[in-house]
Amino acid sequence: MHLEIISPEAVLLSQNVLSVGVPGTAGSFQVLNNHAPIVSTLEKGVVKIASDQPVVLSSNQFHVENQGNYWTFEINSGVFEMRNNKAILLIE
Repeated sequence: MHLEIISPEAVLLSQNVLSVGVPGTAGSFQVLNNHAPIVSTLEKGVVKIASDQPVVLSSNQFHVENQGNYWTFEINSGVFEMRNNKAILLIE
């Protein structure tokens, strides 16, 4: 699936990934390729991205930690949308 991470200032990431885990306001969840369409608000917590390529955000505002094939970073809030194998993560 393709993941775009967007902040109010810029597009921070645009690449293919294996999965994305986010802190939804109704509970954390993970999406994989071919996931059903979903829109969710996000709360403060950890975003976890599985990828066979390094995940590097184009902002120093977020500290990305590498844990093998997983990359994690913390957000304060946001909105997540998944549709047609494209995930968009709008974060603050």
